[in-house]
Amino acid sequence: MENPKNDKSSRRDALKFGLASTVMAALTQVPTSLTAKPKESSGEKVRLLTPDGHLVEVDANDVVKVAWDAKEVATDDNRKRAREGIKGRKWVLVIDLARCKHALACQSSCNKHHHIPGDRQWLNVYTMQDAEHTEPYWMPKTCFHCDKPACVSVCPVDATFKRDDGIVLIDNERCIGCRFCMAACPYSTRVFNWGEPNDPPEVKAQAYDPEKGLPRKKGTVEKCDFCPDMLRNGKLPHCATACPNGVFFFGDQNEDTVTNGAETYRFSDMMKDKAGYRYLEDLGTEPRVYYLPAADRLVPYKESENLPPLRKESGSCGH
Repeated sequence: MENPKNDKSSRRDALKFGLASTVMAALTQVPTSLTAKPKESSGEKVRLLTPDGHLVEVDANDVVKVAWDAKEVATDDNRKRAREGIKGRKWVLVIDLARCKHALACQSSCNKHHHIPGDRQWLNVYTMQDAEHTEPYWMPKTCFHCDKPACVSVCPVDATFKRDDGIVLIDNERCIGCRFCMAACPYSTRVFNWGEPNDPPEVKAQAYDPEKGLPRKKGTVEKCDFCPDMLRNGKLPHCATACPNGVFFFGDQNEDTVTNGAETYRFSDMMKDKAGYRYLEDLGTEPRVYYLPAADRLVPYKESENLPPLRKESGSCGH
């Protein structure tokens, strides 16, 4: 009897080879092994970004073939549950920029609970300035869990997927490391595991769960996941509970309610009364993360905590 673990490794290697062959087909000719399913060329060309940064054109059926071979029915409960999401929910995150003091407790808590190395955290806090003569402010930035996610549409193996409850997740058992999703994301919120993950022994020993993204794997993509394992237990994401200033309001848009643990508001009223907006909304991705303007701040920017220089994202947030 075959070892299931070895079988998964073999499938993963085969997928990587198949995708590499597909990209090479655009430069030479389509190999016979890729024309088996489907058998004929579609005549429709698809532009893809290769892992080394080259833009190539391949036949649409070649990409479909790789995805078709990768398709498998999720048989374990963790993967089924992760794909289905939490029934009846539509999660939304609201970030109040007026409250952010750059304490970075959100980032530290996220890193700790997801066992994330400090060089590729899922949550970053950037310096923003809308115009030359306006006061800078801090902007926490997570994955935006878009309702029209470009990352999902370009993934050739269905590793990145959108759930009914609004969350976008990555199944790193399926991820082949092509990084098409990273190239497609207009917000640059994804990171890549270049080296062997340094997860603690207890994490490596646990059963893989896409809702936790653990244990992590070398050569796969990661990002903020809205802490779906916490949501299933009726708890807020780690960033929301860790923030000492109540910056993060999380909730269910279907119930029209968001909370930071201490305060609860109607989501619709908050958006209307405090001029809520979405970052770069004109891109048409329809993010599920909203911002409240940095008006009436808790403290001026210059008095904020932890003020080492950060990479500055210039320009308006799009509101």
